[in-house]
Amino acid sequence: MGLLARLNSRFGRRGRRLRATARQTFDWQDLRPGQQEAMEHLLDGRDVLLVMPTGAGKSAVYQVPAQLRDGPTVVVSPLIALQRDQVLGLQKADAGGAVAVNSTSSVKAGLEKVTAGEAEFVFLSPEQLAKPDVVAQLAQAKPSLIAVDEAHCVSSWGHDFRPDYLRLGKAIERLGHPPVVALTATAAPNVREEIVRSLGLKDPVQIVRGFDRPNIRLEVRRFVTDDDKSQALAEHAASLGGLGLVYVATRREAEEYAALLTGLGRHAEPYHAGMRTAERTRVHGLFTAGEVDTVVATSAFGMGIDRPDVRYVLHAAPPESPDAYYQEIGRAGRDGKPASAVLFYRSEDLGLRRFFASGRADAEALLRVATLVKEHGGTVPATELRALLQVSASQLTSLVNLLEQAEAVTVTDSGDLRYARGGPPPEQAAARAVELDDIRHRVDDSRIDMMRGYAETTGCRRRFLLEYFGEPYDAACGTCDTCQDGAEPIATGDGPFPLHAKVEHKAWGRGTVMRREPDRITVLFDSVGYKTLSLAAVENVLRLA
Repeated sequence: MGLLARLNSRFGRRGRRLRATARQTFDWQDLRPGQQEAMEHLLDGRDVLLVMPTGAGKSAVYQVPAQLRDGPTVVVSPLIALQRDQVLGLQKADAGGAVAVNSTSSVKAGLEKVTAGEAEFVFLSPEQLAKPDVVAQLAQAKPSLIAVDEAHCVSSWGHDFRPDYLRLGKAIERLGHPPVVALTATAAPNVREEIVRSLGLKDPVQIVRGFDRPNIRLEVRRFVTDDDKSQALAEHAASLGGLGLVYVATRREAEEYAALLTGLGRHAEPYHAGMRTAERTRVHGLFTAGEVDTVVATSAFGMGIDRPDVRYVLHAAPPESPDAYYQEIGRAGRDGKPASAVLFYRSEDLGLRRFFASGRADAEALLRVATLVKEHGGTVPATELRALLQVSASQLTSLVNLLEQAEAVTVTDSGDLRYARGGPPPEQAAARAVELDDIRHRVDDSRIDMMRGYAETTGCRRRFLLEYFGEPYDAACGTCDTCQDGAEPIATGDGPFPLHAKVEHKAWGRGTVMRREPDRITVLFDSVGYKTLSLAAVENVLRLA
């Protein structure tokens, strides 16, 4: 038998085992495109970065191979509510036992179940994996697979950045670096690159199965006054059937819009981080059971929302980026049936997003951390540094992350801090850390600009979103509001700067062409984020790299 025939036979047997396991354990009769491919690579010991649309079944990609590998599966999941739902689902499937190790349960008892072989799956937040003792106990169980859910949180370019995700690369190595699958629904090319780099994935297979959700109709309605916008949104939501979500920018708006909708005869509930835990749990339960018409929420009602029959997602204001917008509208129509996503837009609303994104790194605090660690001359326990500086764990993590990127401070396996050998003086380190933070904020500002571009485009909205994520879309969708109104023509031919071409700008450095129009291109630059450039004006400042 030739090599190709042997490979086909081996992968054929592997595919049959995976499909049989999916049917027997989870009652899944078929595997979707991309799922089996990712599973086979994990069984083969490869790292995988998987980008699949919301609702496409990313969790199955680690749940099925876990049944065929010896040793527990570690799942990094950012929300306790999401962990709880996933554990319950696995327990119902009788898939080998599952526990969540988090602040609401006994960490010690959960980890003992794992090390005793009583649980195939252990769910942890990245904050738990930042604790050296937790990682050390997990390492004793010799994990056979690691899944990083919502992996875009690892990227400072991502819309849900979580500082403790940056610690995961070291935790993965301390756990022996078994096969790792990083899972996300929204990751532009630069975010994918940072996920690979930060998690330390080894020659990963990248499987990107497309961002398009053609069953979701896209629309933007523009307004001059806030009162007109509020009334129009409430009346539109009240006229729709089925289950829906309304996203708002502030806690106050969540309460006000819920009251408006209730007054129009809808069973509407607010949801935001300022509510008591019991009240949030009640609203989440009503939504999960389909016993509410509309949930009016801030972005706090986010990851882990998993009802297939959400018929509409309305936004009372644009979120901070197309990344966040795509993630939120992706909660509609997971059953494949028609759904709608409508943005109620005033350009002034973007000013609030800039205000939310305006916080800057504390230069004085960065200098103090760098100076204290360097002058100590050895390792400094993070707990002692927190007490000395009187900052929270998350605040210290953010400062240390920046100083690590500035190549000044390192974090030991035990979680202590040490000044990097040959690192720059503290003053230079703090200045470089501030510069890195400024770059991140410039990128954040550019993404707000791209959200404006989506809201105000006269072209196909679906094309705008897909090309933002680096997915070519050469036709008008025909179903968004601009297409139905007669969208501008699609650019044809590659021109001087093809889609995905690497370019270099005299002032902004290297970038990637993300979108082409007849007279302009949009480039994602490493240093300043997204910039839309006139083709007539870039001849002398932009070149192919």
